[in-house]
Amino acid sequence: MESIIQTIAVYAIPILFAITVHEAAHGYVARMFGDNTAYVAGRITLNPVKHIDPIGTIVVPLVMVTLSGFMFGWAKPVPVDFRQLRRPKQDMVWVAAAGPGANLLMAILWLLFAKALAIIGMREAYFFLMADAGIKVNLMLMALNLLPLPPLDGGRILVGVLPHRLSWQVARIEPYGFIILLLLLATNTLGFFIQPFLRLGNTILRMFI
Repeated sequence: MESIIQTIAVYAIPILFAITVHEAAHGYVARMFGDNTAYVAGRITLNPVKHIDPIGTIVVPLVMVTLSGFMFGWAKPVPVDFRQLRRPKQDMVWVAAAGPGANLLMAILWLLFAKALAIIGMREAYFFLMADAGIKVNLMLMALNLLPLPPLDGGRILVGVLPHRLSWQVARIEPYGFIILLLLLATNTLGFFIQPFLRLGNTILRMFI
């Protein structure tokens, strides 16, 4: 029980902000490209309460991290009306990429936070553990969401960059995307697919070390 409480204390804040900032980024970029749906709904905000799904944002991620060390979770999806974008197919790529991009940026910020703690001589281990959790959680979410599987961000990016006929075929997978993701998770094959994206994130992080 004590180890579970310690895990929650370390991971709660990184998980909460990794997921909610990810969603807010989608709404912010959608507004930049002409869709005000998320803005009108009050979802372009860093207030976590606006984005939290009690199960997906809190319970599932903490249980996954505690039992397996793998981070999996979700927030309430930010509403985006792709028809309102100025160039729906092309702009969809930027809206989708905003979430993983925000996670990569947060991973970098957690790394810089840890370096700042070391520079000022901070000895409290808790803050270093939280920074490490922030890096891991954000890289994991970035990698997971970059999977080229609709409705994940990587799938939407793929739909946006492929020629129309191929993009239509990929888009048809979306109703089954979450089921496919759960099957990959249940069969322990998900890690194989996200490793390239994790390596990419780690390579970028090393630029800041």
